[in-house]
Formats: sequence, structure tokens, C-alpha cells
Amino acid sequence: MKVLFIVQGEGRGHLTQAIAMEELLRRNGHEVVEVLVGKSNARRLPGFFNRSIQAPVKRFLSPNFLPTPANKRANLSRSVAYNMLKLPAYVKSMCYIHHRIKETGADVVVNFYELLTGLAYFFFRPEVPQISIGHQYLFLHPDFEFPQKSRISLMLLRFFTRMTSLRAKDRLALSFYDMPDNEEKRIHVVPPLLRKEVLACEGTAGDYIHGYMVNAGFGENIYEWHVKHPSVPLHFFWDKPNEKEECQVDATLTFHQINDTKFLHYMAGCKAYATTAGFESVCEAMYLGKPLMMVPAHIEQDCNAYDAVRTGAGIATEEFNLEELLQFAQNYSPDQTFKHWVHSGQRRVMSRVEAVADGSILCHKCHTPICNMFDTCL
Repeated sequence: MKVLFIVQGEGRGHLTQAIAMEELLRRNGHEVVEVLVGKSNARRLPGFFNRSIQAPVKRFLSPNFLPTPANKRANLSRSVAYNMLKLPAYVKSMCYIHHRIKETGADVVVNFYELLTGLAYFFFRPEVPQISIGHQYLFLHPDFEFPQKSRISLMLLRFFTRMTSLRAKDRLALSFYDMPDNEEKRIHVVPPLLRKEVLACEGTAGDYIHGYMVNAGFGENIYEWHVKHPSVPLHFFWDKPNEKEECQVDATLTFHQINDTKFLHYMAGCKAYATTAGFESVCEAMYLGKPLMMVPAHIEQDCNAYDAVRTGAGIATEEFNLEELLQFAQNYSPDQTFKHWVHSGQRRVMSRVEAVADGSILCHKCHTPICNMFDTCL
């Protein structure tokens, strides 16, 4: 089976999921023929991705969220205006995606939450079946519990998520815990896709706090807290342009550029982990038994944080007040059932991919293999 990946390049979560999926497919005798990654002018493709992925990597221009002037939370109005101006370029990207689907000879397309994939499938109707994978598809599940946030923001989040998976044969919803599948919406709940390096890692209790910020503006919060608590060692990772690989402020505060080997090393040995609530790194921390503080940068991460707090994995706050994290860590006890859930993931995911490839995914109503963008029969 030949598989084409199309990956949203925002943050590190979808990229590490693609690495884990490629390992899984190759181990089961399948080939990833190419990886298309959506890029933006605001983000760089981390070096760890090119080093880890084996298939050829190509890039295309894709929509992204712009941060606020303080470079913290995403600014929805600025993001919409910016992306509207880029529409002609995005049309070219959709044409490029359609061309690569045909040229690679792929049997299956695996879409890691890239909006232009769904739109390309809607406008061009390629015959190659698509699987959409990401934790965001859990937001379409009728049993998912949302935080008390703006109804408009949640509605837009669900709408965007549907658009990424237009004409998908299957939606694999990565989740912190098991939930019943929803055949009507073609949602199958599966465990997180963690890389083999994470699965092979053993957590130890160190004396420092580890962290990751999707927007570098949160660095000011970290520095302000550090000035008041200089005795607590801090190692935080960011994606800040024009900064050194390692920016050591003083003996107990260091900012690192994203490097996945180093990131995992510090994750394994930390006392606690603070993050902007990206799904993937939250799962890595949970797997290694680390107490969590989550400071969401946008509505999607608000949902991630709320869901993780419900499992007892951590706390959600508005700012990086690390004293609250240290207090939470004193009484934290890791949930060992999460590891068992993760370990069942490869079998579950592989069975769904192979089912799509052999055409056994059928509409729950008419029992035909194709459904349209509105999740109803054609």
C-alpha cells in the first residue's frame, strides 16, 4: 500500500504524529511515498522533522493563525483578514495537492488536519480515499464535553474541523481516553500516536520545570516568574526566530529552540511540565507521568486543557504562574491506565487505515463506500 501524507505544519503535534504514523506503516510493510507539509511565513519547519521522516518532504503555502501583538494567544480577526488576502495562493496550493495525489500513485491519503486537503477533495474530487487524523475530530463527537467558552468560537472550531475532513472516508479522533465510535459521523476514537522514542523512554523525577510555548510571547511571563523565584531551575522550549539554539539567561533559566531529542530528554527528567496545551506534548507528559500546567493559546487548546484537567492530568491557567504547578505536583499521582490505552493505539489505527485502503468503509445509512461533505448519502 502506497500512502501520501498531508500535514498541517503549525506547532509540533501534527508533525510528530506523522513521524509516528510513518514508523507504524513501514513496520507493517507499507510505503509512505511523499509528505506534503503546509507552511506559513510565521513558522519554520523544525529540523527534527526532516531528520526523522524518511519519505521525501515537499511544502506548500497553507492558512495559519496569527498571534496577538504580544505574541501569546491567536488573534482570530487578524488571522481571517490575513488568510483572505492569501486566497489566490491557497487555490494554487489546492491544485498542487491534487496534482501530487495523482502523481505519487498513492492508494490512500492520510490528512493530519490540513484544511486545504479537505478543500482539495471537495473541489477536485480525487478518487484516492482520504483518512483524516487528529485529536480535533473528537470535537465533532456528540459525547465530547466542551469548556464554558464562547459559543461562536466553538462553532467556528467545529466548522473548521469539518472543513479539514471533507469527503474523508474515516476520521480518526486521537483521545486521552476511550470513547464509543460514532459511525454516523465516521468518527473512530483511537489512542494518541506517540513516537517510538517516547514509548521507549522512562520518566525520572528531576529538580527542574520543563516547558513548551507555541507562541514566544509567553517567554515574558516565564522571565517575570523566574525573577521572583530564581532558585527553581527552568528549561523552556520555543520557536522564536533569530534566537540562538540555546539562550541561557542565567544559571537557572534557559530557553531552547525546538529540538525533539533534547525536548524529550528534558521531558523525561523534569519535576513538572508547563505548556500552551498542544495535544501531543500533553500526551507525552501524561505517558511519562509528569504533572501538567496548561496555558491555552487559542480555542482548540482551551478544549485540550479542559479535557486533560478532567482526567486529573493537570491544571489550566491564564498565565505561567509556575507556583501553582509546583503546588499541584506535590499531590499528583500518574494514571497508569493511560499507558495501557496508548499501547493499544497502533493496532487500532492500523486496522482503520487498512479498512479504508481495501474499501470496507461504508456509509452507515446506505452501505455504499462514498458519502458527501454533509455526512449524508449521495
